[in-house]
Amino acid sequence: MRPFDPSRFARVRLLEGPTPIQELHRLNAELGGVRLFVKRDDLTGVGGGGNKLRKLEFLLGEARTLGADTIITVGARQSNHARLTAAAAARAGFA
Repeated sequence: MRPFDPSRFARVRLLEGPTPIQELHRLNAELGGVRLFVKRDDLTGVGGGGNKLRKLEFLLGEARTLGADTIITVGARQSNHARLTAAAAARAGFA
């Protein structure tokens, strides 16, 4: 099995670069020396989307390749998926 190669797929760039990993010093101290880290996906540039934006880069890339001009998504009321899809689609020029 060959490794995943994202360059083989159409993509719409939504992330503004890699998000940092930050050590949680105060929580570590409170927990007695455990070292915990958090990936700062709140710094992605489009509404704190993280893994959802990473997936949307490829979904919107495929939609653009297929000539779509509108993106429709389904999610629960107040869904982060729906909110991020709307923001990402608008940024990428979809209706």
